[in-house]
Amino acid sequence: MLLACLTPRPGQADEPLRLKVIGGLADVSQFVRYEEPFWRRRLSELTNGKVVGEIAAFDRAGFRAEEMLQLMRLGVVPFGTALLAIVSSEEPEFNAVDLPALNPDFASLRQTVRLYRPHLRRILQERYGIELLAVYTYPAQVTWCSRPFTGLADLAGRRIRTSSVGQVEMFEALGATPVVIPFAGVVQAIKNGVVECAVTGALSGNAVGLQDVTTHIHSMALTWGVSVFGANQEAWNALPPDLRDTIQRGLVELEDNIWEGAARETGEGIDCNTGRAGCITGRKGNMTLVPVTPADDARRRSLLTQTVLPRWVDRCGTDCADAWNRYLGPVLGIPAYAN
Repeated sequence: MLLACLTPRPGQADEPLRLKVIGGLADVSQFVRYEEPFWRRRLSELTNGKVVGEIAAFDRAGFRAEEMLQLMRLGVVPFGTALLAIVSSEEPEFNAVDLPALNPDFASLRQTVRLYRPHLRRILQERYGIELLAVYTYPAQVTWCSRPFTGLADLAGRRIRTSSVGQVEMFEALGATPVVIPFAGVVQAIKNGVVECAVTGALSGNAVGLQDVTTHIHSMALTWGVSVFGANQEAWNALPPDLRDTIQRGLVELEDNIWEGAARETGEGIDCNTGRAGCITGRKGNMTLVPVTPADDARRRSLLTQTVLPRWVDRCGTDCADAWNRYLGPVLGIPAYAN
């Protein structure tokens, strides 16, 4: 089954190799603008027609996202994308690069991923037999509210839509009441007063009309949505070396394009929601932008060091604390302590 998608059929030696790929979330920019065109067109161009790709989004492929790494390990998915926030329910160590309050801006995220990438590669190889080929990110997740606020401290006492354990822990530490709500239900939850604030993407929230039911948006990124793209090592090694090299070079290009797109869409989302000229693909709103103040940044760092990081280490264990202290702690100036 595994090699069937990597080799021509008998008697058809001139047929291209066909790679079956599971990509990221359907209908969002990363998949529509970057992943799908790369596998359906760019790959064939790079290999002069020797390799063609077939791609399906993981939320349309009939697989549970939580099981993606195991499916890749078994070869059921030879080439696949795993969202770290989801698979970290099984492997909390993966979540180190995208803990809430860790990366307040794009430059911080770039640095964190660069520092931790060798460890991600090692874990994937040793525990899952997966070759890490690329690391992607979605645009920033920011805070939207239906009444004014001037920073993180003002969110105390408010009901806030969240989407992960780490976000829940962070807002509880702020004195807010986190409510886990699926993305599709965010606008209605704001309208109905179930919550008065929500954490979600600046541009994706705009696409569903969140700017029409909220008034203020924070410029601080709380999380991002980092994912890894990799291959079952048997499937990867079954490819001829020259094609592996070509595919890897193409994936470097794809990764760069996705990161550039995420940075651009983060800025464009803010521009659209606040009615600025930089809004191109979204709908212009009339929201008030809440800037990040020094007090805000100090509170963010306090939440990270006193709540988010210790709680993550509690879930993850000594090995995670050791990995943090080896790859991230020295540069960030934030040590992790295991109980």
